[in-house]
Amino acid sequence: MNSRVDNPNVTPPLPIQLFNGKDMNDWTPKIRLHQTGENYAQTFRVEDGLLKVRYDGYDDFNRQYGHIAYNKPFGHYILRIEYRFVGEQVKGGEGWAWRNSGAMLHGQSPQSMLKDQDFPISIEGQFLGGDGTSERTTSNLCTPGTHVHYMNELFTPHCTSSTSKTYHGDQWVTAEFVVLGDSIIRHVLEGKTVLEYTKPQIGGGSVSNFDQHVKTDGKALTEGYIYLQSESHPIDFRKVELYDLSAYKKNPEKLNSIIQQIIK
Repeated sequence: MNSRVDNPNVTPPLPIQLFNGKDMNDWTPKIRLHQTGENYAQTFRVEDGLLKVRYDGYDDFNRQYGHIAYNKPFGHYILRIEYRFVGEQVKGGEGWAWRNSGAMLHGQSPQSMLKDQDFPISIEGQFLGGDGTSERTTSNLCTPGTHVHYMNELFTPHCTSSTSKTYHGDQWVTAEFVVLGDSIIRHVLEGKTVLEYTKPQIGGGSVSNFDQHVKTDGKALTEGYIYLQSESHPIDFRKVELYDLSAYKKNPEKLNSIIQQIIK
């Protein structure tokens, strides 16, 4: 990703604003213990031009892990998200979930999730915030109900860290994900690849109370839904945009040129 061979004759597509800054009409919430489409306690809300995750309507978090899905699946794309952690974790949130959120890639549809399901079967680009002192990488990988190939081998642990620096406090962070079907997925921060893996597929654990018919272990993940998480710590999203690369997936030269022009 560091070497650049831009082709001036190839113009990147315009980004699609998945979050329009005004409403969540193109998104569907799914929160554990609640039916698909129910935005319990207004967990997800739009205020001040931001998509916010808040818990002021909760007495206790009670493992009510939440996700909100964009209503269209994608397979080949670059996703760009600007986020920041704010405030204090809600009562009942688990220690590992402090300043913890993420973007779920290649996810199952929200309509296929069961009421008590905790996470969508998906590939997670995990967001973590620093505590002001300790190192804590972000744009990590977690795999609820999935596996990938990492370092040329099937990777079965649930999570692995990226090589990113730590982002402390309430600063805005821009995370980018280059997703090319069931071939390569790259996590990018500040123009540098901090994690890369291949062959995303259904498999493994770390997801519960799912429909057995949806979890076809070994099935390659070529596309899916994009989710944003609520895991008990407030977070703001001010940009969620996507460059659709599907028109170039059969032309590697053009595809590579476009990726290099977008990732800067």
